[in-house]
Amino acid sequence: MLRTLLLSSVLPFLLSSIFSCNSERLQQSDKLKQQMADMRIKRVTDADLSEAVNSWGEQIVAIAEKEAATKLASLKDKNVTKEAACDIRNLPKTQAVARRYGMTISLLTAADVQNLTLAKKEREVLDAYAYNAENNQPQTSNIQRVGDTLFVYNNAVPANSAFCQQCFGDQKTPLAVWRLAFPKREVIRHFNAKKL
Repeated sequence: MLRTLLLSSVLPFLLSSIFSCNSERLQQSDKLKQQMADMRIKRVTDADLSEAVNSWGEQIVAIAEKEAATKLASLKDKNVTKEAACDIRNLPKTQAVARRYGMTISLLTAADVQNLTLAKKEREVLDAYAYNAENNQPQTSNIQRVGDTLFVYNNAVPANSAFCQQCFGDQKTPLAVWRLAFPKREVIRHFNAKKL
């Protein structure tokens, strides 16, 4: 009786321990596979990296602008502050994509030309965007390499979009520029070497 009681109380514990260890081992195995894949030698040129950043940047900006427009439309009749409605941290799809690619996404305005936390080249490009906005010139996307470890993709939010009008329309010259900062290591890690 005691033996049966002891077995019935210990057996579920042993089985759960075995299965949980197996599950943990599978998770560790997946992480190890990913690390090994990341460490594979890939032959990637600077042109390949720039092309990848440009492609990803276009796709991520399209996702962000669509999500922002949908969010603004859904909040139109609700009592939500402009700051909350225009805060890109409240865009879950966009933030999920940013985490997936290991990059940061932000919006810059003409005032950021004076932002000393940005690299000098980034401030110069932002100044060019501001000049184009003031003179009604077309805006194009831009990629800069900052140092040896970072790629920055910029693209202006269309001035006639609802997002720009509602969130940045009170500026002298409405201007918002997407800034997507891709660490070089993450670009290489996500680069599809099979295309080469």
